[in-house]
Amino acid sequence: MTATPDIDAFTRPYWDAAADGRLLLRHCAACDRAHHYPREFCPYCWGEDVEWRRASGRATLYTWSVVHRNDLPPFGGRVPYVAAVVDLAEGPRMMTEVVGVPEEDLRIGMELTVAFRRDGDVAVPVFGPPSDR
Repeated sequence: MTATPDIDAFTRPYWDAAADGRLLLRHCAACDRAHHYPREFCPYCWGEDVEWRRASGRATLYTWSVVHRNDLPPFGGRVPYVAAVVDLAEGPRMMTEVVGVPEEDLRIGMELTVAFRRDGDVAVPVFGPPSDR
C-alpha cells in the first residue's frame, strides 16, 4: 500500500504544476470563489465554469497535530511530523504537512508558504515558514 495520489486526466494539471513548484486551485467563474480539493464543479454554487488558477502559496495555520506513530508507508519513516490544516490566502482550507518549524514555535494564525516535497514520482505541497524571513 502506498500513499501516493491517484492521478487521472482531471487532476493531472494539479500534479504537473506541483512538479514545477506551483500550487493550483480550482476557481469558479460564476461565483468568483476558489476551492480545494479539485472538483469539476463549484461546491458553493454548483457552477460548471471552473478553471485552474495559480495560488499565491501563502497560508495561515488553522490547526495541527504532531503525529508520533504511523505505520503506513511512507509516513512511518517521517515520524514525528506535523499534520495540519491551513487557510490558503485565496480562501480554501487545505490538509497538508508543516515542515521547517519546530513544534514549540507552531501557533494558530502563523504565516506559512508552500513548498514541495518529492514523494517518488509526485511532488506534494507542504507548508513552511515564509521564505522572506
